[in-house]
Amino acid sequence: MTRRFFVALLCTFVLPALLHAENWPGWRGPRGDGTSQESSFPLVWNNTENVRWKTPLPGKGHSSPVVWGNRLFVTWCVEDEERCVVACLDRTDGKILWEQTVFKGPLQKKIHNLNSHASSTPATDGKHVWVSFLQYPNMIVVCYDFAGKEIWRHSPGKLLSRHGFCSPPILYKDLVILNGDQDALAYLVALEKETGKERWRTDRPNRTRSYCPPLIVDAGGKTQMVLSGSKCVASYNPDDGKQNWIIQGPTEQYVASLVYGDGLFFLTTGFPEYHLMAIRPDGSGDITKTHVVWHKKKLLPKEASYVPSPIADGKYFFVVSDQGFASCFEAKTGKREWFERLGRHHSASPVSANGYLYFPSDEGDTYVLKAGPKFEVVHRNPLHEEIYASPALSDGDIFLRTSQHLYCISTAKKAKK
Repeated sequence: MTRRFFVALLCTFVLPALLHAENWPGWRGPRGDGTSQESSFPLVWNNTENVRWKTPLPGKGHSSPVVWGNRLFVTWCVEDEERCVVACLDRTDGKILWEQTVFKGPLQKKIHNLNSHASSTPATDGKHVWVSFLQYPNMIVVCYDFAGKEIWRHSPGKLLSRHGFCSPPILYKDLVILNGDQDALAYLVALEKETGKERWRTDRPNRTRSYCPPLIVDAGGKTQMVLSGSKCVASYNPDDGKQNWIIQGPTEQYVASLVYGDGLFFLTTGFPEYHLMAIRPDGSGDITKTHVVWHKKKLLPKEASYVPSPIADGKYFFVVSDQGFASCFEAKTGKREWFERLGRHHSASPVSANGYLYFPSDEGDTYVLKAGPKFEVVHRNPLHEEIYASPALSDGDIFLRTSQHLYCISTAKKAKK
């Protein structure tokens, strides 16, 4: 075999596989929307079948795992010790390589029963990992290297919310961006990744708590950072925090992140009113009356989501309500293609890969559906442990955090019992 032929063979078979393997570096993955571009994830599993490993987690948390190469990062809170932790695991066997106490001290006394003291998903760039917590009453952001050494910590300010804290760090270029919506002076803030120094800060209107990070995408001819929360939907320039456009309403509080698909932003929201909305991205200023493509108002709780974020696939948007009713909508028109019941209650946000949608329920069942205008359940996969965290997808593995364990779901190796 000549060297030239070997190189050509390598490019033909090996490089495409490497290019398609993705890290899952933060909230809802590499694009912040729950989608994977890989094509080899399991469709069927239970608590023994297709489980490569499961690792007991010694604390409580609803944050999702993040993945870079052969490392996973996850957070938890040991509540009886009032101690919040970040840990690094080996993705090959689930072994905890190191854990660091981010802080130890008084926790917020009252939070929502579906929240936790470790709900914010970490973020990583392959060199460092950033975590955010509420060291009551202040938000704190801490940066560690991959060996577990603390690089810096910074508090952007107080964070006052009666239901607790969830503001995952979002990475953009050399910045770490966080949402500081609260029932007080509210803000979006960007910190330098290397130092924690504040780069910019933007005032948020209406002074109302929300729990969702912004989504950063190229839309409407520019890079936009779009955030629903605090009685509005707004787009900003992530380089300097300046506002592009704003939509007033449609309701008070937001938990679910937006998604972008088929040229439109899509949101679902549920307190005190339930709404679904599609927004054209090419506006400026107040676009409340000009750029809403379609809007389903004052829906029943089962018809829209408050907590689980939606997902886009091709020409369709998909959403599951907190009450477990899933829907498919045509993106351009808002036409509902189907409306069907899944689990009894859902908190986790769905993910998608290779034309399939993964919807975990609070009861621990993950429903795998085909992504399309026809309702088709491929399989219901039980783990018999509660799931409140959204899955992470990377290099053919599904990482699922339950109330007790972190699971690696994979067909790459024989399952361990």
